[in-house]
Amino acid sequence: MDLSIIIVNFETYDLTKQTIESVINHDQPFEYDIYLVDNASKDGSIERLQEDFYKESQDGLIKFILNNENMGFAFANNIALKKTNSKYVLLLNSDTLILDNCLEESMSYMEAFEDIGALGCKVVLPDNSLDKACRRSFPDFNVSFYKMVGLSRLFPKSKRFGRYNLTYLNEDETYEVDSIVGAFMMVRRETIKEVGLLDESFFMYGEDIDWCYRIKSANWKIIYFSDAKIVHYKGSSNSKKQNKKLTYEFYNAMYIFYNKHYKKGYPWIKTAATYMGIWGIYGLKMFKNYILR
Repeated sequence: MDLSIIIVNFETYDLTKQTIESVINHDQPFEYDIYLVDNASKDGSIERLQEDFYKESQDGLIKFILNNENMGFAFANNIALKKTNSKYVLLLNSDTLILDNCLEESMSYMEAFEDIGALGCKVVLPDNSLDKACRRSFPDFNVSFYKMVGLSRLFPKSKRFGRYNLTYLNEDETYEVDSIVGAFMMVRRETIKEVGLLDESFFMYGEDIDWCYRIKSANWKIIYFSDAKIVHYKGSSNSKKQNKKLTYEFYNAMYIFYNKHYKKGYPWIKTAATYMGIWGIYGLKMFKNYILR
C-alpha cells in the first residue's frame, strides 16, 4: 500500500461524505486505502456513511472503525495509525475537499526528497483565501507574544513579527517550515516509526504542532507544498453544542505544549507570563461569550 488516508468523523455526515468522494471519485495512480474512524457519533452519520460506501468497504478500499467513546482527535487517529502499513499516511480532516492531483503531487514530492518527514499542502478557505494555520512557526515565547499583543497583525510582512503564520512568505512557493496543520498532514512511515504516534494528551488542537515539533527534533524536514491544494471548511466540523469545551481544549493545548517543550528552558517569570497570557485570554473569551449569550 502506498498511502493510507485517515479521516475522523464526529456527527458530520455531509462533510465527511464529501471529503471521501473527493478522494475516490478521482483516479489515483497509486494504491491507497481509507480508514474512517467514528468518534462515537450519536446522529446516525456513521450508519449512513456505512450504507453509502458499502461497496467500497466490501472491496477493502474503506475500513470503518467505530469508537464507543469520544476520546479525542489524537486518540482516534492513533487507532487507525496502528492498523496501517503503507509507505505514507495522510491525516485528513472530515471538513476538507481534495482538489485536482493533490495527493499524487504531494506523494511525488516526498518521493523526490527522502529527508522530508511530513508535508502539508496549500489549504484554502471556501472564499479561496489562505488558511493561515497551514504554515506556522513553533509558538515559542517571542512568537506567541507578538501574536498576542497584535504585532503580527500590524506588521504581517515583518520577518520578526510575522513569524506566527509566516505571513511574510509567498503562499504560492514551496519551502521548509516548522509546522503544518493536521487538516492535511502527509507523513512518511519511517518518520512515524522514529518519533511515535500522536500525543493523546491533546484532546483536540495542538496534536499536529506537537507532532511536527518531534519530527523536526528528529532531524526530518517539514514542507509547505504550494503546488497541491485542498479546501478547508474550517470550523464546520465542530458542533455548536461543544463550543465551550472546544474553547477550553484550544487554550489547554497551548498550556500542554508549553509545559512539554518550553517550560524547562525558560525562567519562571516567562512561564508565569505565559500562563497568565493563556488563561487570561481564555477567561476573557469565556466572559465575552457569556455576555453575548
